Amino acid sequence: MRNSKNADSIDCEKCIMLVKDSLEVLNGKWKLPILASLKFSNKRFKHISRDLNGITDKILSKELKELEMNQLIKRTVYDTFPPTVNYALTEHGHSLDSVILALKVWGGSHRKKIIGK
Repeated sequence: MRNSKNADSIDCEKCIMLVKDSLEVLNGKWKLPILASLKFSNKRFKHISRDLNGITDKILSKELKELEMNQLIKRTVYDTFPPTVNYALTEHGHSLDSVILALKVWGGSHRKKIIGK
């Protein structure tokens, strides 16, 4: 029979490992806001940039590449002149919808508690 303290320790270690894995993919200031922007509709680069006040084109490009590499977004290039590029959440990206909603709700209650607004 497993010792409950040992089982708790194993559960804790596994929880921490999985949280660290998640944070590695979603790290930084911009990845979750990018995903939140794309949650509502597919967008072009400049539309995402406008949604995220303060992000540079260089950082947005880097973050989009990392999100694409982790299969959270899909980049589609259309054969137009000049080429049109569209970004969309993948099915895997949509698996974060509940996480983004939970962060939105928590952020609202935290803001109200700390700032009073």
